[in-house]
Amino acid sequence: MTRAIKVKNTEDIQKINQIVTRYGFDIWIHGKSGMVDAKSLLGMFLLSLNEPLQLVVEDDIDASALLKDLSEYLDIEE
Repeated sequence: MTRAIKVKNTEDIQKINQIVTRYGFDIWIHGKSGMVDAKSLLGMFLLSLNEPLQLVVEDDIDASALLKDLSEYLDIEE
């Protein structure tokens, strides 16, 4: 599963990281500059915030609760 995610500043990074660390499955954020583990705060700070970012979770995972928790950061159109 892939969803566009909006990360505007370091406060967003910290809030997103706090949310994703509650889940027991792998959660990644992909961008043109690379891919980071969303549970790694240091990794999240390496993201380039001025590029399109994608939240990525394995397809066989039920991520509905995660998507609800992250709803303010996700693009609704997808």
